[in-house]
Amino acid sequence: MATIETTGLTKRFGEETAVDDLDLTVERGEVFGFLGPNGAGKSTTINLLLDFIRPTSGTVEVFGLDAQDRSTAVRQRTGVLPEGYGFDDPLLGREYLEWAIETKDAGDDPDALLDTVGLTDDADRLASDYSKGMQQRLAFAMALVGDPDLLILDEPSTGLDPNGIGTIREVVRERAAGGTTVFFSSHHLAEVEAVCDRVGVMNDGELVAVDTIDGLRESAGGHATIHLDCAAPPTDIGVEALDGVAGTSVDDGTLVVDCANPRAKVDVVTHVADRAEVLDIRSETVSLESLFADLTEGGRDVAAADEPRPAGAAAGGEDGVGGDE
Repeated sequence: MATIETTGLTKRFGEETAVDDLDLTVERGEVFGFLGPNGAGKSTTINLLLDFIRPTSGTVEVFGLDAQDRSTAVRQRTGVLPEGYGFDDPLLGREYLEWAIETKDAGDDPDALLDTVGLTDDADRLASDYSKGMQQRLAFAMALVGDPDLLILDEPSTGLDPNGIGTIREVVRERAAGGTTVFFSSHHLAEVEAVCDRVGVMNDGELVAVDTIDGLRESAGGHATIHLDCAAPPTDIGVEALDGVAGTSVDDGTLVVDCANPRAKVDVVTHVADRAEVLDIRSETVSLESLFADLTEGGRDVAAADEPRPAGAAAGGEDGVGGDE
């Protein structure tokens, strides 16, 4: 059974269409990356999944349940790391986590969760005194309470240093391996590529692509270039006749092969290694940034207005600002 399924999902704010006829399926145990520039409809989609706002038309099902009629049941099984979550009350980090455990009527050990996110030594400090990265770690720990079947992470790397990003990546992989579905909305394209099984790309409220990263590269006609350093000039070995090879050139002892299909790289290496002594191999593929820019007609730096937010929703944080220490 799919964890998330939307059909014809549409949300309008006055004359503006934030989400337009969205058909999306996310399977159980999948890490699904949700990409798009500011104003693309990502946050609106998340708010619709959680029934924070109601659709203009279309349906949303989470765990096979109607997200509107059964919103309490859906939220009970969902952990959420919202973008820009703040800690303003005079509570210790541990107290915030204990509150989250009590609210979900869960049996988690707060010390174990604090250790998971690397906050053991700071558990008894006021969370309002935490750095931005430490607050993000605490918010992530709160999202993990109750071992949710679905994790919704909205810009989870905000404010984190490389160690913090690595921690989230490791936990996401572990939870997904145990059957948890992860819906991962982010501008950090390298992180999306590192952890996600598939990605969906939103632009102007529409889902413009859904596939694996490799699949997106292939469908976009993205070439891959492979450089093979050989002991002797690798001439007349027939590489250009292989399926998926668009062209070849030789520079001294280096054979440069342009693959129209990135999956042809394996055949190229095998073919050349059978006919020449290969000393080194270097590979280049179309970057996710390039694919993102092509699909969104400008990419991550598009200067779009923020998406409309429901009353009372938390303000978004700055992307990539601050650090753990």
